[in-house]
Amino acid sequence: MWHNARLLNLIATTLYAVVALMALAAGLLWLAQRPVFAITHVEIAPMDGGALRHVNAPSVRASALGKLSGNFFTLDLTAARQAFESVPWVRRASVRREWPNGLAVEVEEHEALGTWGSPESGRLLNTYGEIFVANTAEAEEDAQLLALDGPPDSEGDVIEKLEVMRQWFKPLHTEPLAVTLSGRYAWRARLSNGMVVELGREQNDEDRAAMDKRVRRFVAAWPQVTEQWGKQIDYADLRYPNGFAIRAANARFLTEAQIAAAVRAEKAERAAKAARATQAAAAVSGTSNNNPTRLKSKNAEKTR
Repeated sequence: MWHNARLLNLIATTLYAVVALMALAAGLLWLAQRPVFAITHVEIAPMDGGALRHVNAPSVRASALGKLSGNFFTLDLTAARQAFESVPWVRRASVRREWPNGLAVEVEEHEALGTWGSPESGRLLNTYGEIFVANTAEAEEDAQLLALDGPPDSEGDVIEKLEVMRQWFKPLHTEPLAVTLSGRYAWRARLSNGMVVELGREQNDEDRAAMDKRVRRFVAAWPQVTEQWGKQIDYADLRYPNGFAIRAANARFLTEAQIAAAVRAEKAERAAKAARATQAAAAVSGTSNNNPTRLKSKNAEKTR
């Protein structure tokens, strides 16, 4: 082999090439680690071209930059996107590099539909049926928040039923402000006119069709209901198969103590009436006893 000039030249050329590539790689690595390529500039823009209401660019930079690792060349864009999406009010983010040390970030904000569960939890539900955590007071600046609640993983069902209820009660010129799905899959709604509506359970298509029928029957009977009881109906129970129950806001209901007192008063009144009747009967009896004596005396005088 050592007498083969062509082979020796090939080996030498290959070694030179390897050394050159290693030197080039080392140079590129050294260059890539220069501070000039460290991510220092982040441009935040709305994804749909509109305006950002709750996402503040300086706060997003401060929150996300600390979670980024690497520079312009080594930054993991997937991890960067996840870092920006972890910022409050950011639903979705798109990240791309900008030469030599910047990132261009487009974000989509959450559009809050209502609170989810306890209002104090800070959990909000967006229009896609996704839960996110943000300042509830900020969300209330956009519009009135609905009060929504349900078992885990029922967010999509609640939003779907909300839209159905809006159509149901539209003829009454009211809409749901609160929708709750219980653990037993029973629906309840509070409407903008103040009325609470019990809708019953819904576990299959048959239950869904029966509920739709009951609600439509109630809506059709609403003119007669308000004509008799007024429009201030604060509760309606639509769980009955052949009717419904309502409670008017101006109706007065007695407590158990008040009912017991009323019963005692009625019994006392009856006893008093019975005593007065007894006294009257005794007086009448005494008067009738005198009459025979006088009649006898008169008859005796006539006899004489």
